[in-house]
Amino acid sequence: MGYRDTFISVAGDCRAATGQAPPARARPTVAGVQHAMLTARPGHYTQEEVLLASSPGLRAREDVGDLEQLPAEELQRLLVEHFAQPRACLRASPLPKTYGWGLHHDEHGRITLHAVDSAEYARLSTDTSLTQLEAMRSRRAG
Repeated sequence: MGYRDTFISVAGDCRAATGQAPPARARPTVAGVQHAMLTARPGHYTQEEVLLASSPGLRAREDVGDLEQLPAEELQRLLVEHFAQPRACLRASPLPKTYGWGLHHDEHGRITLHAVDSAEYARLSTDTSLTQLEAMRSRRAG
């Protein structure tokens, strides 16, 4: 499922002029969890880990806690269970759709965030060695 050597640019209808942190909430949102993970440990997490940790079903479970604290076997079991059904990828994440973040997946599938107005975003978005994808639009074109 995960991307390798790929850059996901912001959606064509994204209104953010720079990378914005999602608003803090008492109960973290999907965007809040994803942003916190990817800013705390750039280049550490894969798409699957980010999607698993930010899934509402997993965040509601008291027995899971932090993915970093899980034994490798338990993490693998949760990943297999979670992705047994088709899931949306990070192209549908609020980060590139709403909050102005590009997502770079390196050769190992590890993700770093890049603000739409940054020099690194501009470089990555024109790098022909990367697969270039755009985040999914929030609204239909037309």
